[in-house]
Amino acid sequence: MKVGKENEILEFKKTTNELNEGIISMAAILNKHGGGELYFGIRNDGTPLGMDISDKTLRDVSQAVGNHLEPRIYPEVKEVYINEKSCIHVVFSGENAPYLAFGRPYIRVADEDRQMSAAELEKFILQRNAGRDSWDGEMSNKTSGDIEQEALKEYLAKAKEAGRIDFEYTDHETALRKLDVLNGETITNAACALFVGIPLVDVQMAVFATNKKLTFLDIGRAQGSVASLIETAVQYVKEKMNWRVVLDGSIQRKEIPDVPVDAVREAITNSFCHRDFRNVSQNNEVAIYSDRIEIYNPGRFPEGVTPEDYISGRGPSIKRNPNLARLMYYSKDIESFGTGIQRITEACEEAGVKVEFRNGRLGFTVIFYRPVNHTNTTNEKENVTDNMDDVTQNVTDDAGNVTDNAGDVTQNVTDDAGDVTDNADDVTQNVTDDAGNVTDNADDVTQNVTDVTDNVTQNVTNNADDVTLPDDLSDIELLILKNIVINPSIEREELALATAKTTRTVQRYLNGLKGKNVIRRVGSSKSGYWEVVQPNEKWNQESP
Repeated sequence: MKVGKENEILEFKKTTNELNEGIISMAAILNKHGGGELYFGIRNDGTPLGMDISDKTLRDVSQAVGNHLEPRIYPEVKEVYINEKSCIHVVFSGENAPYLAFGRPYIRVADEDRQMSAAELEKFILQRNAGRDSWDGEMSNKTSGDIEQEALKEYLAKAKEAGRIDFEYTDHETALRKLDVLNGETITNAACALFVGIPLVDVQMAVFATNKKLTFLDIGRAQGSVASLIETAVQYVKEKMNWRVVLDGSIQRKEIPDVPVDAVREAITNSFCHRDFRNVSQNNEVAIYSDRIEIYNPGRFPEGVTPEDYISGRGPSIKRNPNLARLMYYSKDIESFGTGIQRITEACEEAGVKVEFRNGRLGFTVIFYRPVNHTNTTNEKENVTDNMDDVTQNVTDDAGNVTDNAGDVTQNVTDDAGDVTDNADDVTQNVTDDAGNVTDNADDVTQNVTDVTDNVTQNVTNNADDVTLPDDLSDIELLILKNIVINPSIEREELALATAKTTRTVQRYLNGLKGKNVIRRVGSSKSGYWEVVQPNEKWNQESP
């Protein structure tokens, strides 16, 4: 006689040779239903087979479950007789899902055990926590005495000015109680995040040379309260992204950033407000590439909705950290109606900036695409005047001062793109200024500017003296050498930008030039400079 069929809470195994598979079934059933039954000595179709069972057999089953199923449970393991056949019956239950068998999560689907993906596990954890106290509502290990009182005072003043609280600072404990973040002497995680800082939670910031995460031009890291981290990250983006000047006829010049600062601030603020603070293995990140700026936070987008729902204004307000969101709403850092994505989108549309919202496997990213015609320069703010009186242009090239009859033209030319005409002593620049528009072509140091009043031709000595380039150098070697002649202190990273190569490839070319006795390094790698080895004598020698 059969004892039934396998289902979502019942599993049969023929012998304890299938003990590992049985433990996987237990984890899958626990994760789906919180408990079930497992039999050894019964076929999959429910037919009892029986098996030899001793006290050691029962102990082996119990120990295997204890060693390979996490979190630990304490099942009932006993011998039973079914149709006069000796079988092992395991009854189990648990309330601490997700359970892992051999370090992996499983879920029961009908009578099968399926391994969860990372996304399914994340969703499972979020659903499990639904209805429980959120992280930010739990009590921290900090007391009211750990609060940064100046930060609390500034917060209360800001919230009072916003009209969202009706009290002022008298003492820190009274203020914390009125904010409902103090229990006895202990503060909540929300208050700890906002006024103290969470251990292992920080923001990582970096500028990359290209559109890939390969070469760092700058890197930073900050710890502290959420309020301070937001300000640090916003300031970092403001300093590192490009700004351009627009002349609209007014007396004061108008500076326009690559990405609207309000949109950047909204994205960074939301990245902290909605991050998963339980996940301390990841950090909030700000990454500035040559073509985009990315704001990342650990914590996936809510299930069942998409960023498009919020762009259209149909998305509900779903808060991962409702207590932290409430505090940040008081200070008007956020709104409470799920409008952050909509405000970011509208600000970018107004500025003509493309923005993308990407939900990844472990977190959420806001991507601002930088204008293509503004990504060739970094933090260069050109002041160009239409009236022909003063035209000041910052271009770094050791080229000196260019004097125009109509005014002063100062050019600091940064020669990262690499076409320099080094025929002999002179680099001749034809500068054309047609009523004040200056064209800066970073790929060619020869600049044409039409001046309705005068044509200015300037001879600039390029520190090269009489340099005749050797015939046996490759195009990349020539480009590197020209950059060294112009700027002996040039770094590998700058040469990588000028040649569109990696720093490792640039180093190989530098080693080759040193091997050919064309250049040598003088001083240390940090404070030294490059020197051309007897250019006139060596380069004019004929090969033997």
